[in-house]
Amino acid sequence: MLHGERLIERPLRWGMVGGGRTGQVGYKHRVGALRDNTAYQLVCGAFDLDFARGKDFGVNIGVTPDRCYPDYHALIAAEARRADGVEVVTIATPNHTHYEITRACLEAGLHVICEKPLFFTVAECEEIERLAARKGLIVGVTYGYSAFPMLLQMRAMVAAGAIGEVRMVDLTYIHGFNSGDDTNPSEAQKWRTNPKTSGPTFVLGDISTHTYYMSQVILPHMKIARLLCDRQSFIPSRAPLEDNAYVLFHYDNGAVGRLWCSSVCAGSMEAQTIRIVGAKASLVWREPHPNELAYEVQGQPAQLMHHGMPYLDPLSLDSDRLGALHTEGLGESWANLYLRIAQAIDAQRRGDQAKLATLLYPSIKDGTEGVRWLENCVRSADAGAAWVDFR
Repeated sequence: MLHGERLIERPLRWGMVGGGRTGQVGYKHRVGALRDNTAYQLVCGAFDLDFARGKDFGVNIGVTPDRCYPDYHALIAAEARRADGVEVVTIATPNHTHYEITRACLEAGLHVICEKPLFFTVAECEEIERLAARKGLIVGVTYGYSAFPMLLQMRAMVAAGAIGEVRMVDLTYIHGFNSGDDTNPSEAQKWRTNPKTSGPTFVLGDISTHTYYMSQVILPHMKIARLLCDRQSFIPSRAPLEDNAYVLFHYDNGAVGRLWCSSVCAGSMEAQTIRIVGAKASLVWREPHPNELAYEVQGQPAQLMHHGMPYLDPLSLDSDRLGALHTEGLGESWANLYLRIAQAIDAQRRGDQAKLATLLYPSIKDGTEGVRWLENCVRSADAGAAWVDFR
């Protein structure tokens, strides 16, 4: 169980690009990074394109005025001149800016934690991966849902053979918040539905990449061999970007899967559901009830497992924060994610490759796989929902 004790030598000096008052995700990043008060210290930021608004926001969350910057260029330049300069930067900006900001931070010797989807193309991901390796720096990706303890319990149970050979994978991430038209869209909605700023997808990149990565965490031994993607723009003004998509896929071990992602499932508050079906049993995790895991063995009564209980695998218990009976949520998952990335940065800095190899966190390789997923989905959909080899 995690108790918030120091797991690295000292807190990392941390900064943010984006994530200001008008953003949708900045607070999630700060909740995750600062939850334990032992892994990160927020020292600077370029929080907003509007410098006055960003500076006002930064001061209100405890950053000194002189370390609130108008843009990431100014942040990098000024912090490089300080003996106590920033060491790791979170990028919480629209998709089209991720690549250029990540590259600039790495060139300046800074570790990076970046929103998803990482970049627009696999080629960009691979270029940044080479740069990070050359510089000896960590790039983490904020798949913030992926560190729930019961998802790690699923990973442990699949690995132990508790459900038998995996046959089927069923994934959903659905809600209805974009069911109306875009007559008066928010700023976040505007960039997410514009191909120039969002990239080649809307809901596939915005939400399905979370669920796809979570399935990889649970099933690291299985790789997709081919897929078929059918996507729709039910609000015509969003075309060519989709607000609904269905994806079928075949794994290299013979298992099959499907994913439904939608932001136009009117009235739905279901969010994510992950079902893994094996030859002997099934596992089901639902985001509205993240502290529970259904274990359904063929021919036996269904079991409902709860977080924090001693019958769980150490992989799950080691990420538990509040203990049984006390509800954990998305904030705890983000905190786990940020803590693991801090441990990775610490291990990389100390040259502890053995420790680094044991840490489970979304790295640049995982971010690359997320972009690879999107490229293949778009390629299939643009070919008329045709089966394509996953490459």
